[in-house]
Amino acid sequence: MMKCDMIHIEKCVARNPLVRMNNPFNLSLCDGEQIAIMGPNGGGKTLLVDYITGRYPMLREEMITYNFSTSHSNKVYDNIKYIAFRDTYGAADANYYYQQRWNSHDIDSAPAVGESLGEITDTALRDELFDLFDFRSLLDKKLILLSSGELRKFQLIKALLTNPRVLVMDNPFIGLDAHTRDLLNNLLTAIVSKGNIMVILVLSMLDSVPEFITHVVSVDNKNVGEKVTREEYLASYSSNEEAALSEQMRRAIIDLPYGDNLLSNDHVVDLHKVSIRYGERTILKELDWSVMQGEKWALSGENGAGKSTLLSLVCADNPQSYACKIDLFGRKRGSGESIWEIKKHIGYVSPEMHRAYQRDLPAIDIVASGLHDSIGLYVRPKPEQRSICEFWMNIFGVEELKDRTFLKISSGEQRLVLLARAFVKDPELLILDEPLHGLDTENRRLVKDVIEAFNQRKNKTMIMVTHYANELPPCIMKSLYLKKNV
Repeated sequence: MMKCDMIHIEKCVARNPLVRMNNPFNLSLCDGEQIAIMGPNGGGKTLLVDYITGRYPMLREEMITYNFSTSHSNKVYDNIKYIAFRDTYGAADANYYYQQRWNSHDIDSAPAVGESLGEITDTALRDELFDLFDFRSLLDKKLILLSSGELRKFQLIKALLTNPRVLVMDNPFIGLDAHTRDLLNNLLTAIVSKGNIMVILVLSMLDSVPEFITHVVSVDNKNVGEKVTREEYLASYSSNEEAALSEQMRRAIIDLPYGDNLLSNDHVVDLHKVSIRYGERTILKELDWSVMQGEKWALSGENGAGKSTLLSLVCADNPQSYACKIDLFGRKRGSGESIWEIKKHIGYVSPEMHRAYQRDLPAIDIVASGLHDSIGLYVRPKPEQRSICEFWMNIFGVEELKDRTFLKISSGEQRLVLLARAFVKDPELLILDEPLHGLDTENRRLVKDVIEAFNQRKNKTMIMVTHYANELPPCIMKSLYLKKNV
């Protein structure tokens, strides 16, 4: 190991053949460097992080060596903290289920944010982080009620409070509004300037490398590339602006046959002075909103403003929806229709849904579960159902993964599978909550093209949430911006 090396990897091969890279590789990460691990979805970025964090034993122990000389401990666990892509509710995550965030019983028994941070010894750092992220107002909030973006702030603060020597973050900027992304970037810039921490960012957006990054390691097809400077990487990167969806596939989407069980109503969503409260907190306050058939809406707002809560009302996932005056497809909520009668006309994907999929089923079964609006499918799809599942998996570029189990594919590939699930029943209302979350540059372009093509079909209505204006497809017609209720 060279003197400057904090992490030194040489001719690295995992003991388990199932988690090996395609070739042995060398990599040295030096004190003072700030690293970005870049690559396409499914390329092996997370596998490299698993090597760095010591998750898998190597053929020989000396293949990976560490030097945390300025730390009180030389243990990997004490010095390397890893925030994974999949949002987590800490110890409760193993029991997390879809709709849990809106279930009053689970809310009452869930720990508060401040309690979940544990004992904090560095009060100066705590105050700096709380002030920077405007976090004090969240300390009494139940952890389970945090929005995706608020949860991301919580994860970062909890990790940074341990004063790690190496902080590994998987796509830390996704799920954050523009203001909070700037705050995080400024915070990381300030932290690395102090010179006692190495930040390793795992990034899918290949055209976005923060300025504080000094070096880039590219991983593709389970091959680890040479470490290069940020400038060298950016000089070699070329962005392809051409359409990612072929004309043949675009036409195939537009020409899909229509079902015979369509709802015909000019009004798709009508909310009448809808208010949602949890204890003393008001999430939505007397919201009036109408979505007409064929309209394409962009739903935006800062983290914690209630975007996902609003969508949970529309999808009938929130128990409070039945106490609100809501009409869907011209029908008054609670007038006799079942939740399943509502859902069969809605295609939906969200960070909450992604987090809830913990069953290791074949990917095609996950897609097929969209035909029945179930989280997890226990009956194999019928031949005619399998055909439409394969069609949409092919559209999203994941057909070759159909027999791979869901938890064995990358997070980006999981998101593409869940997108296929949202489209598989040709829904009249498409609700996409951060659909490009965690996708690489090429797949973001592909999904944007697919959304645009789908919305050229007759009478399709869409509500889409994103924190990036450039992710919105051209078909967007209207927008609703939610402000946080203080």
